[in-house]
Amino acid sequence: MAASDTPAPRQPAQVPPPVTPGLRGLLTLAVGVVVIAALYFGREVFIPLVLAILLSFVLAPVVGFLRRIHFGRVPSVIVAVLLALGIILGIGAVLGTQVASLAGNLPQYQATVQKKVSGLQEGVLGRANALLQRINHRVHDASQKASAAGTTAATPASGETPKAQLVRVQEPDPSPLTLAHNILGPIVEPLTTIGIVLVVVVFLLMQREDLRNRLIRLFGSSDLHRTTVAMDDAAGRLGTYFLAQLGMNAAFGMLIGLGLWFIGVPSPILWGVFSALMRFVPYIGAFISGLFPVALAAAVDPGWSMATWTAALFLIAEPLFGQVVEPLLYGHSTGLSPFAVIVSTLFWGFLWGPVGLILATPFTVCLVVLGRHVESLEFFDVLLGDRPPLTPVENFYQRMLAGDPDEARDIGEEMLKERSLSSYYDEVALKGLQLAANDYARGVVTPAQLENIKTSCQNLVEDFENRPDVEPAPEAKGSGPAAAPSLAERTHPKNEAVPGQAPPVEQRPAAWRTEAPVLCIAGRGSLDEAASTILAQLLRKHGLGARVAPHEAVSRGRVRDLDLSGVAMICISYLDITGSPAHLRYLLERLRQRSPDIPILVGLWPVGERVLTDAALGRELGADIYVSSLREGVEACLEAVRASPREPAVAA
Repeated sequence: MAASDTPAPRQPAQVPPPVTPGLRGLLTLAVGVVVIAALYFGREVFIPLVLAILLSFVLAPVVGFLRRIHFGRVPSVIVAVLLALGIILGIGAVLGTQVASLAGNLPQYQATVQKKVSGLQEGVLGRANALLQRINHRVHDASQKASAAGTTAATPASGETPKAQLVRVQEPDPSPLTLAHNILGPIVEPLTTIGIVLVVVVFLLMQREDLRNRLIRLFGSSDLHRTTVAMDDAAGRLGTYFLAQLGMNAAFGMLIGLGLWFIGVPSPILWGVFSALMRFVPYIGAFISGLFPVALAAAVDPGWSMATWTAALFLIAEPLFGQVVEPLLYGHSTGLSPFAVIVSTLFWGFLWGPVGLILATPFTVCLVVLGRHVESLEFFDVLLGDRPPLTPVENFYQRMLAGDPDEARDIGEEMLKERSLSSYYDEVALKGLQLAANDYARGVVTPAQLENIKTSCQNLVEDFENRPDVEPAPEAKGSGPAAAPSLAERTHPKNEAVPGQAPPVEQRPAAWRTEAPVLCIAGRGSLDEAASTILAQLLRKHGLGARVAPHEAVSRGRVRDLDLSGVAMICISYLDITGSPAHLRYLLERLRQRSPDIPILVGLWPVGERVLTDAALGRELGADIYVSSLREGVEACLEAVRASPREPAVAA
């Protein structure tokens, strides 16, 4: 091969050292610390505000429904808020009655527990307790002896021991104001919080559009149309999701309440409401709420059957709702990664206590959904969401670089449920190979890693050899926030499959009736042969046989030996021709000298190559067709078959 066709050796580039955090990074860290401190010290202000925001999401569909039946804005908001207030006060009254009834029977429950404890003490627990008491007595005797010896040594010579003085502290009688504060304080404080929440909810629902416009101004004024659609979609999804989650937890509480009533546990409504609230705490909330009814059942029933049935109720109900009902209703998950759920629960629980545990998942879902729609908040989706943080192209390149075609195939199989094979190759595989070729040109990828990428890509293409290039059947998807694609996933459009197949062999022109009428030639780039292999596979899937020739086969010294028998069309693939395209022009001249009548197609896969838009430059280079995607390349070959003149039929 001539020297002009040999790629110039690349000198390994020096990878720059990691950049040290600058002023902007330190400022971001300082802002984060200030925000967390403000959330902690200002929790008395922020908790009602967050509760109001979440309640406004729940009531927004109700307000929308009332407005659709010709209620005005103000009446709709007032009716929705009064409905919420009535439900809250009704539940509070019922809970108060249940707690009072439970408190009146505490002596009876205490006696039952003492009997059970006495029974347990007579068995194995009693013997274990006796052993622990003997050990405790021995330790106590030893400590008394040591204390007596120390007291004797410290006694004065006179032998007199100072006498202890009895001090009595007598508190004054509480004043009427103090007594009223102690009695009314626990009642007035929750009512005050409820009042603040409802007032804020009214203003949020009344000025919903105005607040939306202000958020658009802050986060997306540069693209008003896209940001408006995104904010409306996010608000709709959040409202629907929170309403569904509230309904699901309420149904869970009703099931628990009915089950406890049937079992005979006292105050079943109290425990049903408590279970519904605790179910907002992910993973463990429902099971924690079951500890109190189980303990109460053990205190009520002289035996253990009631406690056993109560525990079985929670152990069956929670998996049933979490693994069966919820996926059918609004998808498999909240859209959060399991690690993010645990971290957010710990974070909000530390900041805001028990209220933070209940608000952790809904509030974090708000942040993730906003991160999926607002670019400046995307870091919330990356840190907390369950969607892949890398784009499909980056995932493909990373798996190829790691030499793991199996995981790359798993990712590809998931994408092929929503798009055709040609779309996957165009939008993911080729762009991933371009990243690898660019990194190799910069010296970041070593030759050994490049060979690994070639081998992995070849294995992946072989795995998809038997998969047709057709549009997949549509599948039903969840309607919750998890169904909203991330910003990383939205960067890759989905193209339709290449339409049509090549005509049957007997209906083709004579030049196209051979076993492999298309010759796919690799450019001189390091991964152009992989691109040619993919194009050849797609052509075969659409009825055109194709074979691949490496770039060395068309060099100056070997182009004379190139086998062009049975070839009706030549396709050349280039992942990158940055700089002067002279080498492409010389390659086309050599091929024209060998086969002046065979049409030549050049695939320039990187988007934006000047030859794709400059007709004069295209004519100067000498190819017949220029395409920028595999889909266009396959369509051009199919069109060439149909457009080729057919030989007249021979008379009998």
